[in-house]
Parts: sequence; structure tokens; C-alpha cells
Amino acid sequence: MLRALRRAADRRRQADGDYGWLFNPYTGDELVSLDCETTGLDTRTAELVSIAAVRIRDDRVLTSESLDLRLARPDSLSGDSIRIHGLRGVDLEDGIEVEQALARLLDFIGNRPLVGWCIGFDLAVLDRYLKPQFGFALPNATIDVAQQYRRLMRRSHPELELQPGFETLAERLGVPVIGRHSALGDAVTTALMHLRLASGALVAKNA
Repeated sequence: MLRALRRAADRRRQADGDYGWLFNPYTGDELVSLDCETTGLDTRTAELVSIAAVRIRDDRVLTSESLDLRLARPDSLSGDSIRIHGLRGVDLEDGIEVEQALARLLDFIGNRPLVGWCIGFDLAVLDRYLKPQFGFALPNATIDVAQQYRRLMRRSHPELELQPGFETLAERLGVPVIGRHSALGDAVTTALMHLRLASGALVAKNA
């Protein structure tokens, strides 16, 4: 409810702006799988390291239509933080500034619905950057693959309390884990898991 109210307020403010079209209802047939790699797990302080997105059309993940952005190394990212968060040297080289990355992300995803793993985290971090620089939070509809799984399983096993892990669910669905903890790899894996769940593969397996 709170997100819907904020989206309505942002829509009014952006009506005549360059990004007002993002608030229009989406009428196409594509989704976008989104993933961010960050310096931590606290949405109030985590800084963006990389952002990736890949388009989904029908039952296909369009890896040829993807976005993979590395950001300039945050000033606060120390050597200790690099080790703690398992970041690699390649994650920190030749990065672009966050405002440029966000502009490219907005142009790529448009107003398409977003698919993600625990996508609320990614949105919270992205919105923290978007609001001061662009004046709005992402208005897109979302599909959380972890929640998608829980909803499907509750229909056949309502007694279970389900908190699936990323790798566990991928294995159960027969989806390869591609480049785990790289933004593009996780975005592609999440897209494949979504398609498998949407196809009823998990329901058929448990029938």
C-alpha cells in the first residue's frame, strides 16, 4: 500500500518530466529480470557495485538483450570490505558513475514488469539512489521469484513454512546456477527459475 501511494505521488510529480512515460501501464509482452550486487545487506547503507538486467519474452530469456553495468568503486569501500563481501577485482575496475548507470537502467527496463530474487532488497537500494538524482522510485510492477515459489507450494503443502535458498530452488527446478553472485549471472538464473515456475514445472514434479 505504501509503495502504491508513493508511486501515485511520483506519477503526479513526473507527469511532464522526461521519465513520465515510465508511469504508464505496460501493454507489451516482455518482463525484465533484475539483480544488483552491493557492498552489504543493509538497504540503508549498502552501496551498489553492479547492476544487471535481462529481458524475458514468452518462454525465452534473451541473453542477447541484457544490461551489465559495473559502477565506479564507492569511496567508502575499503580493502576489508572487499574481502568481507567477496568482491573481485573485476567488480571494481572501469566502473561508470552511478547516475549514468541509473539512466541506462531506466532506458533499458522502461515500464516493463520486473522479476527478481527477493526483489524488495534490490528496489530499496536502487530507490535510495534514484530518489535524490531523478526524483522518483521505480514504479514498475514486480514479481518476486521467492514469493512465487512459496505461493505455488502453499497450494499443495499449506502446512509447510517455506524459505527457499537461491541455489536450492534452482537445483530443484533443474536450472543451472550461472555466475553466482555476479549481477548478470543471478539475473539470468532468476529469469530461468521464473519461467520454470510459471510453466507449472514444480507443480507437475510434486503431483
